[in-house]
Amino acid sequence: MSTKPTPAPARTSAPLPRRLTAAAALTALEGLALAGLGAYLLFVGIAGDPDSPQQAETGGITVLVLAALPLLAARGLRLARRWSRGPALITQLMALPVAWTLYTTGGAMIAAAVALALSAVAVVALLVNPTATEALGIGPGEQTR
Repeated sequence: MSTKPTPAPARTSAPLPRRLTAAAALTALEGLALAGLGAYLLFVGIAGDPDSPQQAETGGITVLVLAALPLLAARGLRLARRWSRGPALITQLMALPVAWTLYTTGGAMIAAAVALALSAVAVVALLVNPTATEALGIGPGEQTR
């Protein structure tokens, strides 16, 4: 009698639509950017000379934890998991006020604001597209559970 674990069943559905792949990639890039910012803030808080080391360290840890949301959502989108659309959309809606704040700061932050806003709007457009919703198993007549 063998006690080998059975392998997980292979995904038998159609290939992932390009729109969903693009949304997953953009969401992952946003998550990686957040993780990089969090690591930078944490590093500055520990090794640098910030005005308030505790505030920099707490901000860095907070941003690192927040980076988990888009990264998990991107993984879920890549695996065509139905649950992943909500966190991905929430991430984009949270990014828009951040982009506005960066824009009003001025200077070099305007470019970052435009990139963030365009990315957020693009991901929202990709995720509400019927092709993407169908690939995630979300239809107009289905009820959420």
